[in-house]
Amino acid sequence: MTGADLPSLRETVARHGLDARKSLGQHFLLDPAVCARIAGLAGALDGRHVIEVGPGPGGLTRALLASPAAEVVAVELDRRAVAVLADLAAAHPGRLRIVEGDALKVDPAALVPAPRKIIANLPYNVATPLLVGWLRGAAALEGMTLMFQQEVAERICAAPDTEAYGRLSVLAQWRCRCEMLLRLPPGAFSPPPKVWSAVVGFTPHAEDPGPALFAAMERTTAAAFGQRRKMLRGALKSLGNAEALLATAGIDGARRAETLSVAEFDRLAQLVAARS
Repeated sequence: MTGADLPSLRETVARHGLDARKSLGQHFLLDPAVCARIAGLAGALDGRHVIEVGPGPGGLTRALLASPAAEVVAVELDRRAVAVLADLAAAHPGRLRIVEGDALKVDPAALVPAPRKIIANLPYNVATPLLVGWLRGAAALEGMTLMFQQEVAERICAAPDTEAYGRLSVLAQWRCRCEMLLRLPPGAFSPPPKVWSAVVGFTPHAEDPGPALFAAMERTTAAAFGQRRKMLRGALKSLGNAEALLATAGIDGARRAETLSVAEFDRLAQLVAARS
């Protein structure tokens, strides 16, 4: 069987009994045009090694295989979907590799050689922890093009002093240039989720903070936004001597976390890291 001979995605889902499971956060993209559009939003793929997480019936996988990517590696936890992907791999010899397992336990840098891109319609129930893990290792990635619930996408891209701005905004924008690329209504998916979804593009910044500074930023943002109604002098007490920390960073302790820029959080994290 060649790629041209493959059954439609809906036929594939029916043949394999691949009903989307809420426990796995699954909402399948079955429109080839939408899948092709998402693959196109990822930019140049020629010679790139693409990692896809949670491919399900393989709609986006087909679009990625139609691109000039050097290789597509699909990480899938659902054994039913792995069987579907095996048919797809047979139709594209040597271009699709299937990794059955939990993406939270997979290191992208160990999975494929550079240049690497992650392109995925993420399972909603693990989207945020997956993103934070990839941000830790963003220096090894050329870019990411990821689908989230729209609310999560808006948090990622939010500006300071807005309701959506929070810990995820700071971590993502500190490590990457983040851009909202596409919004999709519930009806684009099967079954339709209760909310809109959105695709965010991530381009890692050249500077790699390294594990120690990233850990310090995680601690700093967790403390600051963990009690976001508190003034920073109170919210950062768990970091030790918050008043001195804020004074050294040149930040008024009466401010609240959502008013700080990413650059100001960077100053705080640098100081927290220096104390360790």
